[in-house]
Amino acid sequence: MSSPSTPAPGPAVPPPTSAPSDRESDWLQNTYRPNEANLTVRAVIVGMVIGAAMCLSNLYVFFKTGWSMGVTLTACILAMGTFQALQSLRLVRRPLGALENNALTTVASGAGYMTGGGNMAAFGALLMVTSVRPPFIPMIVWFAVIAALGVFAAIPIKRQLINQEGLAFPTGTATAETIRSIHDASAGGKSKATWLALAGIFGAVVAWLRDAWHIIPTTIGLPVTLAGRALAEWTLAFKAEVVLIGGGALMSFRTGWSLLLGGLLTYAVLAPTLLAQGIISTVSYKAIVAWTLWPGAAILVASGLTSFLFDYRSVGRSITGLARVFKKGAANDTGIAAVECPDWWFPAGFVVLSPLVVVLMAWLFQVPFWAGLIAVPLAVLMGFVAARVTGETDVTPTKALGPVTQLLFGVITPGNLSGNIMSANVTGGIGLHAADLLTTLKTGWLLGAKPRHQFYAQLFGVLAGAAVVVPAFNLILPDPSVLGGETWPAPACVVWAGVSKAFSGGVSALHPTARTAIFVGLALGVALALFEKFAPKKLRPLVPSPSGLGIAMVIPGSNCIAMFLGAAIAELLRRKRPAFAEKTVVPVASGLIAGESLMGIVIALLIVFGVLAK
Repeated sequence: MSSPSTPAPGPAVPPPTSAPSDRESDWLQNTYRPNEANLTVRAVIVGMVIGAAMCLSNLYVFFKTGWSMGVTLTACILAMGTFQALQSLRLVRRPLGALENNALTTVASGAGYMTGGGNMAAFGALLMVTSVRPPFIPMIVWFAVIAALGVFAAIPIKRQLINQEGLAFPTGTATAETIRSIHDASAGGKSKATWLALAGIFGAVVAWLRDAWHIIPTTIGLPVTLAGRALAEWTLAFKAEVVLIGGGALMSFRTGWSLLLGGLLTYAVLAPTLLAQGIISTVSYKAIVAWTLWPGAAILVASGLTSFLFDYRSVGRSITGLARVFKKGAANDTGIAAVECPDWWFPAGFVVLSPLVVVLMAWLFQVPFWAGLIAVPLAVLMGFVAARVTGETDVTPTKALGPVTQLLFGVITPGNLSGNIMSANVTGGIGLHAADLLTTLKTGWLLGAKPRHQFYAQLFGVLAGAAVVVPAFNLILPDPSVLGGETWPAPACVVWAGVSKAFSGGVSALHPTARTAIFVGLALGVALALFEKFAPKKLRPLVPSPSGLGIAMVIPGSNCIAMFLGAAIAELLRRKRPAFAEKTVVPVASGLIAGESLMGIVIALLIVFGVLAK
């Protein structure tokens, strides 16, 4: 939903043909299940635990790859497996219900996506450009308040987008189908949970043997040279990180081969040329990326903005939809008002939370109060737009909305790097969490869940995620100088920091070839987005993904190779054994990611406490 790595969505929902009031009445009579358990105490507790674990996992993966992995599909399968295990141990008596799983998954999603929406990209970029770590507790409050404001922003548009227009929200639809399947056929649910558990154990063992006992090498180079140097020096090697293979398996194959193409062009073509011409003086990941960052970021920003502009109808519908939402008596309640969140909750939440955001912006990031007063309502408006785009395309456009905000604040607060970055964090965070809640509300709509319970569930998840993400960041990255290195590439942080520097101080200090590369990247990003939109359907799979190409220019070539392998294996299974792929690809990929990343956190803890040596 919020990243290119989201698993393939389920079947699209056909556009509704009945009147809005009829659709809501029909839902109340035939779908709504008011007497089934939704948000129970055990769902909150287990959801917060799973969400916190997935937040840790996403944090690890994000700084390795630049992507935040999907949460909801993994969470509902993991929840089912957890309760089946607890039942077999006789620790719980009642099996997990479908609507209870939906509420649990909503909690987990609110926590697990705390790394997305620019949160960690902004935090990492902030440390890269200022080297000043903001106070611990205020940063927890910062992330919690931004996410909560996004949750409240979803309230006034839920009925318009889901009840009345019936937007697909493909990840939400796929999650509903998954919950139905694992609860209607417990054997199938148990099978997926087993695959997830086995893959998780395998990933954890690999991480332990590699990072704790150092039995497995981190990288495996090939006995081949390029420009007189081993391929591994150009970062072109095989990496023993199954988290990368798992991440690749959750991507589309197009994104996977685009990563490989981009990695080869960057490290086998561009980098040797840069060295030969004296533009870079050493062969190292940091030296290469210091130049390739600029065309890579340009591709990402240009393609994101172009794709967003193609959705001008979505933007227009967002504005007109808001007019209908706030127009008194716009929709016949047909009894549904007693079920939905009251309309007054949004203005109440806005009045309470907005001053906190403005004060924190001024205190932590030296953003003038007047600029903060502009940022918050602008971010909420963009959150409405992001929610509609997500509902129609399944991609939350943070890559477009973030740079737009950075550009605006580069103009109104020139030279303020921290304010430039964190103002974009406000936009991305509000947009992501509004879209995230609406995605899970779509799942609940299809299953007949209680919307208010899902609203509460999302807030529980937001609190858990905010409490986990800041201390976890400080734990695994105690020294911010490692960001942007080969161990922690942090490509999204590198891009955000670069864009902020460009918008705040200009690009005149860059090498002339880098400035040229920016314009080439901008043109390529626009061209790829145009091809995506207008190329014949048969040719579109052959057009490189701008996300894949752009990210490939700011992560090591070894990461590109590993993620391509994951995407290729998953694609081969989908083509040759589709039934087996449906059962295994998402659980196994998610298990590999969770197992290695969580073990990586454990190893980091053991190193901090002196149990293991670095």
